[in-house]
Amino acid sequence: MKQQIVRISILQSSKIMTAIYVLFGFIYTLIGIPLILFGEGPMKIVGIFYLFGPVFMGLFGFLFFAFFAWIYNVLASVLGGFEYEVKTIEAV
Repeated sequence: MKQQIVRISILQSSKIMTAIYVLFGFIYTLIGIPLILFGEGPMKIVGIFYLFGPVFMGLFGFLFFAFFAWIYNVLASVLGGFEYEVKTIEAV
């Protein structure tokens, strides 16, 4: 049976993506801490930017995903949404 995703909830989807981006942003924090502690001059400044990676990634992740979800909803109303097939299976 074929089904289509015709609308994405902009706010809810953006919140989920923000949480994912913030979690991945902590990788930048792990890189930034040694740069701040052991770096000299410009490397400390780079380390500070890396330290705030989760904040930047969360903010931009929310804004861009909200924009792309809105674009998807507009295009899906005109062209149709993503189409996928599902199959019902019986429990063993």
